[in-house]
Amino acid sequence: MGIFDKAKDVIGQHSDKVEEGIAKISDLADEKTGHQHSDRIDQGEKLAQERVADLGGPSDPHPA
Repeated sequence: MGIFDKAKDVIGQHSDKVEEGIAKISDLADEKTGHQHSDRIDQGEKLAQERVADLGGPSDPHPA
C-alpha cells in the first residue's frame, strides 16, 4: 500500500474531522483576507468537502 492509498484510507475513516478542519481553515483564510475573497474561499471549501466525500466521507458536505 502506497502513501497515497494510506492517506485516502485515513481521510475516509476520519472524514468528519477533516471536514471540520477544512471549515476552520476556510473561516481563518476569509478572516485574514478581510473577507475580500469570500466567494473564492467558499468555492475552494466546497470543492475540498466534495473531495473528502469522494473518499468515503458524508455525501452532504458542510455548507459554506
